[in-house]
Amino acid sequence: PQAVLEKNVTLGNEVYIGPYAVTGENASIGDGSAILAGVYIGNNVKVGKNCRIYPYAVIYDDVVIGNNVIIHSGSIIGADGFGYKFRNNRHVKVPQVGNVIIDDNVEIGANTCIDRGALGSTMIGAGSKIDNLVQIGHNNKVGKNVIMCGLTGVSGSCNIEDYAILAGSSGIADHVTIGQGAV
Repeated sequence: PQAVLEKNVTLGNEVYIGPYAVTGENASIGDGSAILAGVYIGNNVKVGKNCRIYPYAVIYDDVVIGNNVIIHSGSIIGADGFGYKFRNNRHVKVPQVGNVIIDDNVEIGANTCIDRGALGSTMIGAGSKIDNLVQIGHNNKVGKNVIMCGLTGVSGSCNIEDYAILAGSSGIADHVTIGQGAV
């Protein structure tokens, strides 16, 4: 009763929404999912079945989350990417109008940030596991069953192929491809 659900929210069967959670317009939450206290879910967000979103996670507008996804506290999914152009001796923000798509069976650790695509989608592949305090920049494509350990930072427009492992404190420059199974 203390949660706020905006217009046209669709809830599946046996959904739990905790106190002070906010769900934006046209959002949908699949069967068996739990949205815990203080979670913010933006407009047009789709949460699949049997997901668990821990307290104070923030899911920005237009994010798509598959089935059996776990998102831990303090994570922010879909914030603007770090996109600027230098014009007339100042930095001008480039609009970030894409989204984030998270496939099935993904786990995202506490205080991890995944930026929306500038135009398209930032994508996280099925079965990938992302530790605490990871930064994934805009337009990245993370393959299936990728492991990303704590304090990893991935700049924009990278391609992390299936089964790759990014060990703790890995830093990836922009527009880089990490091959399948690479460590």
